[in-house]
Formats: sequence, structure tokens, C-alpha cells
Amino acid sequence: MAVTYKKLWIMLIERNITKPEFRQMTDISPATLTKLNKNLHVNMEMLERICRTLHCTFDDVVEMLPESPESAE
Repeated sequence: MAVTYKKLWIMLIERNITKPEFRQMTDISPATLTKLNKNLHVNMEMLERICRTLHCTFDDVVEMLPESPESAE
């Protein structure tokens, strides 16, 4: 299953939070921020930390997508 963090980036824009500010607020590593930028999987602890910091739920930051049209059938 592929993931996208588009909802997270939209939330940050709406809250006027830059990515460096976000990284500092959540105390995530540059490598984790890179994974988020590239829509790669990050561990649940990171997602939980992000959600606690931003006062939101997983559904507010990540969306699961089918990897290909064939996998949706």
C-alpha cells in the first residue's frame, strides 16, 4: 500500500508552519522529514508524535493509496 502525506503539508500551510519549524516542533530527524517529503513509510511512533504535536489524528496527516489500478480490483 502506498502512502501520501499531502494532507500533512496542506495542514502546515493552513497553519502557517514551515517545514523547518515543523521538524523542530516535532523533534523529528532530517531523514524522517525526507521520508515524509518522498511519501515513504515512517514508523507509527513518528506519526503519533506528529499527531500529538499538531493535535490531530492519523487521518489528518496520512492517506493510504492503492499501489496500482490492478491492486484496487
